[in-house]
Order: sequence, then structure tokens, then C-alpha cells
Amino acid sequence: MKRSTIFFFLLLVPLVFTPIAGAQPQGTLRVALSVSPNALCLPLSDERNAHNASEQLYDSLVWVNDNAEVVPALAKSWKVSDDGCTYTFKLRKGVVFHNGEPFTADSVVFTWEQMKQDKIKWSEKFTFVSKVKKIDDYTVTISTEKPSPLLLRVLASFWAMLPPKYYTEKGEQGFLNHPVGTGPFRFVEWKKGDRIVYEANPTYWDKENYPKVKTLIFRPIPESATRVAAIKAGEVDIVGRLSSEEAAQLKGLSNIRLLTYPKDRIFYIAFNNLTSGKGKPTMDPRVRQAMNYAVDVDAIIDALFNGQGRPATGLVMSGEFGYDKEAKPFGYDPAKAKALLKEAGYPNGFKIQMAGPTGAYSNFEQVLEAIQGYLTDVGIETDLTLMESCKYWELESKKQLPPLFGDSWSETNGESLERLKGALGGMDASYSSWEDPKIKKYLADIGSTVDDAKRAQLYIKLQRYMIQNPPFIYLYEPMAFEAVNPKVKGYLPRSAED
Repeated sequence: MKRSTIFFFLLLVPLVFTPIAGAQPQGTLRVALSVSPNALCLPLSDERNAHNASEQLYDSLVWVNDNAEVVPALAKSWKVSDDGCTYTFKLRKGVVFHNGEPFTADSVVFTWEQMKQDKIKWSEKFTFVSKVKKIDDYTVTISTEKPSPLLLRVLASFWAMLPPKYYTEKGEQGFLNHPVGTGPFRFVEWKKGDRIVYEANPTYWDKENYPKVKTLIFRPIPESATRVAAIKAGEVDIVGRLSSEEAAQLKGLSNIRLLTYPKDRIFYIAFNNLTSGKGKPTMDPRVRQAMNYAVDVDAIIDALFNGQGRPATGLVMSGEFGYDKEAKPFGYDPAKAKALLKEAGYPNGFKIQMAGPTGAYSNFEQVLEAIQGYLTDVGIETDLTLMESCKYWELESKKQLPPLFGDSWSETNGESLERLKGALGGMDASYSSWEDPKIKKYLADIGSTVDDAKRAQLYIKLQRYMIQNPPFIYLYEPMAFEAVNPKVKGYLPRSAED
């Protein structure tokens, strides 16, 4: 989002856009959450609702704009050393925290020291930095052991600046009871399980993005049906995380504006060439191409998601940094699939095992069953096993799933490197069961290239290689649905993650 990363959260852009000269924040905006946040602090947030609610309280050194570009925030400028390992930031003067404490280089150093502790949920977003050094009150350097092209995007997503004096005086729990940042809204109260209340920050430094709403209320409403009833009754103004079925029910209602936009998530069937898939027909790239041509992704989107979604062209999503705009999905071509199987030496197909999680994603069990049917049509007999998601992900992390397994992946910084490394990093990666020396080399080069233009070209080359040598059956990028009170103006949702 404009306040941080732009492709992954329920966006609250209407809260921060250019006001009429002299206008003061007015009115109240009520936003429904699907889960009550665990904490109102970005590095401690355990899921999206907490992150969404926390974002309005804080700023980082940089933001990511609507075009996935890193732009200044609390840092007005920065330079990168020749070796790509040290970033020097010039900080804005005159910025104060909600309690009046000044923002300086000490705030940056303190935030890093506090949040790199093992007990912090997202400590790895801080520990990859080897040193943060104050040069003067408004200059700070951030260093890594090796070049880190994603550093700025990680800063935008997780490095919410903390007030050293206030945090030290209150302690961690005292701070969490009444959090303080430099963001456009400041904390008022939190009635656990009922509501979180913020008010516009009258000293907000970014006058071009000054809050237009005086009061912002987040209401945790766990039951989806209850959230839908609340927006219908006018009890809340924004409800996200709607299913396609719920969105269809709300379509056309005069008191609701329905918004549709891409989620930050991609679905796929992964191939395994390291453990159970080793030596299987899927080792041949022609077989993997054939299986992509065998699946009618458009028909799946139409039948199971009311036509809302787009076929994936790879594991770099449309709108992400380095996306190949010339990329096209494989498309449904069972004749070509059969021809490729014959060319690869499997004119009569083959048998193979596939697994997938239940209860994790909307209609995903039906998606897997449809894929099983499509593969059968071209002669590939698939033994499908569905299992509870927690057990499934445990086996996935242990590399104990069958040669084919269905899943999805999201990302939170507008660039796909971490997703690619996690899904294609071999036995060292979190969930990978595929390894390709050329892909591994591309990922290493991307991960050490700080120059944006050169890194973007590497992404494009990798995507084109992964069409000829697909490590997945590329499925779809789903859509997100939100219901908004028509009285809310200027609301601009971005890609969201559910």
C-alpha cells in the first residue's frame, strides 16, 4: 500500500490522500477485520489483520508506491555503496512521534536493536542486517554482510520506527498497551474483541497525505456471514475477505459498492525432483509442459470462482517488480499435451501421486479434483490425496509429499525473490522439492544484484526459462472482493492477501 508495500494488504488509502486546502479531518470510518489483532506493532503482527491495523500508526524509512517503486518516507534520500552492502539514509527533520518525542537516527538504531531479538515474530526481517550506525542526528547507515537488493522493500514492510525514550520507559507490554509511532493516525483505545480506535494525527509530517478521516475504527468480526450482515446494515463501512459467492450476493445492492482486485497470491501444482519425484516421468520438461497444456485454467476460474481471477504465467505475479509483460499462460491444449507426452516416450500416459491441503483455500479441493480429471483426459492417471492443512504443511516442510502437490504462495514486498527461493531453493528451502542448477544460478544473481534495471532483466530471463522448463503447473492468481459503503470516497484498493 502507499503507506508501505502496495500489493498485499487490505488498503486504507482513503484515509491518507491530499486534502482540500485548510480542510480538517472529518467523520468516522469503520473497517471490519476478520481476526482480532494479536498486537499493534508490525514486527510482532502474526497475520494480515494485525498488520493492516498496525500500518496506520507507523512510518518506515521508505514506502513502496502504486507502481511497486521504492520512494522516500522518513528518509528523504539514500545512497548505496559500490559493493551494495551499505545504505546511507538522510532522515527528515522535524518529524515527531505521537507523544512529541523527536524522530532521529537514534530511533532507527533503537528499532533495529529492539526488533532483532529472537522473541520477535519477524526478527529475521532485522537480523539479516549486520549493523545500523548513527552518523549524526539525521544520517544513518544500514549494512548487510552481502548485497541485499530487497533491503528497501523489507524496510517498507516491517521497519516501523519506534520511539526510544517512550518504549524504554513503558517496556514492551506497556508500549503494546498504548503504541506510539509517527504515522497518520494515533492510538486512542483498544477494547479487546470489540474495537480499536484511532484518531487523525494533527502533527503528521506528510501534508500531502494528511488524514481526511477524523476517527478510524477497526472492528473484529470473525464470522464471515456476520461481516456481510454488518455492511448490509450499515454498521461498518468496509468489509474485505469476501468469497466470490458472497460478492455475488452483494452485487447490485444500492447501499454497497463492490470492489474487485487481484490478491497477492498465486496457486500452482509443484513438481518434486528431489525426493518422491526423483526418476519419475515429470523429470522430463516436455512432460511438465504437457501437464500445463492439459489443464483448462480458464474453465476452473469460471466454474469455481465466478470467472474472477487470471491464469498464472509463472511464479512472478503480474504487477510485481520484474514481471515479464510479454508472458502468456500455457493455455488449454490437450492435443498438444498428448503430442508432448508421446514425444517424451509416454504415448499411453503414466500413473503418479498428487496431494493437496483441505480447508486452507477457497474451493481448492475442487480445483485439485478438476486437475485430476484434466490429467486423466490426456492419459495421466493421478492418485489424489487430500489432507488437513496443518498435517499437509508439516509434510511439505519435511519434503515428504508425493511427486505432485498443490499449494499457493504470497509475498509481502512487491518482489518475488523470497517466493522463488522458497519454492525453488532445493532441500535448503522452506517448502521446495525442486532443484534446477540454472534456476539456482538465476536466483543467486538476482539476490546479489542491487541495480534495479539489471535485476529486472534477470527476472525476465528466469521467467522465460521457467516456461520452457516449468517446475510447476501454473494455475491462477485469484481475485479479492471488498464491500464498501458508497459514502466512502477516494477508496483505492490494491492487491490483497487473505
